[in-house]
Amino acid sequence: MSGGTEAFPDLGRHCQHSDCHQLDFLPFNCAGCHKVFCVEHRSYKSHECPKSDHNSRKVVVCEICSTSIETTGHDGEEEEKVLLERHNKSGNCDPKKKKKPTCPVRRCKEILTFSNNSTCKTCHLKVCLKHRFPADHQCKKQSQPPAVAAGKGGAWNGNFLAAFASRNGKDCGKSERGSKSPASTQSVGAF
Repeated sequence: MSGGTEAFPDLGRHCQHSDCHQLDFLPFNCAGCHKVFCVEHRSYKSHECPKSDHNSRKVVVCEICSTSIETTGHDGEEEEKVLLERHNKSGNCDPKKKKKPTCPVRRCKEILTFSNNSTCKTCHLKVCLKHRFPADHQCKKQSQPPAVAAGKGGAWNGNFLAAFASRNGKDCGKSERGSKSPASTQSVGAF
C-alpha cells in the first residue's frame, strides 16, 4: 500500500497492522520487525511483534556471590546457565563477596548501593552520601592545613570550609560570652 493522498502521494504511510491500515501522517517504524504502524499499534505488544526482545537486556544474579551479570536475553534460560557457569569458573565468584559493602566510616552501617554512594575525589574512598565530604569521613589525603589548601585557587571556599570545620558544633547565632540578650530576660506575665 502506498501512502499519501492524491495531491501529496509521498505524504504519510498506511499502518501495516492486519486490522488497521489507517493512513498516518506521522508513522512509527518498529525497531524489531521494521514495519510501519500508527500511534495505536506502535508498541511491541499492540502489534504482537515477533522480535520484541531484540534490544532487551536482563540481569542474572549469581546465587553464590550476589554478583549481577548483564545478558541480552536472546537465547533465554540456556544463555543464563552458560553465563553463570562461565562466571563460576572465572575465579571471580567468591562466596565471601556475598556480604554487601557498607560505609567504611566508624559506626556507620549504611549499605552501599549503586545509587547511594560517593567516591571521594581526594582519597578515592567509597562512602555513603552522609559522609561524602572530606571533613565527614576523615579524609586520609587531607594532610595539608586548610589555609595552605585554600591558596591553590579556591581561597574563599577553603576559608569557608576551615571556618566551618572550626565551629565544632557551636551555633553561630549564640553569643560565646554567656550574656543573655535583653529579649530572653524579659518575661511575659499572665493576664
